[in-house]
Amino acid sequence: MTIRIRLFSCLRADAGADELELELADGATVSDALGSLRRTGPLVEVLARVPVVMAVNRSYADDHTPLAADDEIALIPPVSGGAR
Repeated sequence: MTIRIRLFSCLRADAGADELELELADGATVSDALGSLRRTGPLVEVLARVPVVMAVNRSYADDHTPLAADDEIALIPPVSGGAR
């Protein structure tokens, strides 16, 4: 199945794109998608050092969230704010 990965901030910069497509086996989870991204592709280095919050179809998700064809995973890195 094909899913879309939406990227934000440093992830977008490192990938050089707003989105990636990823092929996964039926029954895959968010953990499977992240594992694939951590092994190959333009995000290997950044995902090794930057924690991400994940959303599937605009709802926050965890590693065990199941995926279906045409789902969208958003990977959101930490956001730093200005001084108070």
